[in-house]
Amino acid sequence: MRWLALVLCLLAAPLWAVEPDEMLDDPMLEERARELSQGLRCPVCQNESIDESSATLARELRIVLRERLVAGDSDAEAVDFIVSRYGEFVLLRPDTSGANIILWLAAPALLLIALGVGWTVIRRKPAPETTLTPEEKAALEKILRS
Repeated sequence: MRWLALVLCLLAAPLWAVEPDEMLDDPMLEERARELSQGLRCPVCQNESIDESSATLARELRIVLRERLVAGDSDAEAVDFIVSRYGEFVLLRPDTSGANIILWLAAPALLLIALGVGWTVIRRKPAPETTLTPEEKAALEKILRS
C-alpha cells in the first residue's frame, strides 16, 4: 500500500509546481494562465513547461504571465511578452513560419537524402564472384576426399 501511495505522489508531483499563492481568484483567468503556461518551456529545465517546473525562474514566469493576463493582455500578447524577453526557445511548439520552416523541414529532408545515398551505395556494390578458379576446385576436391 505504501508503494501505491509513493507512486501516486510521484505521478502527481508536476501538479505541485503551481503554488497556491500564484493562483488567480478568477477561475477563467486561471484556466487561461494554466493553458498558456503549458505551452511555454522552462529555460532552466528545458524539457518541462513552466506549469510543470518547480524552478524559481519558472515560478517567476508563471507570475509574470498571470500579471499580464490580469492587466488585460490577450493570450497572444501575454505569450509574445515572454517570447520577446526569452526568445522563441521558450515555446514548446515553435511556429512553422519564416526561417523556422527550414528547421522543421531539415530533418525529414536529411533523412530522405541519407536513404537515397544508402540505397545508391548498396545498389552499386559489385556482386561477389561465385565461381571457383581451377586451383580452388582442385583444393576443394582434395579436402572432400580426405
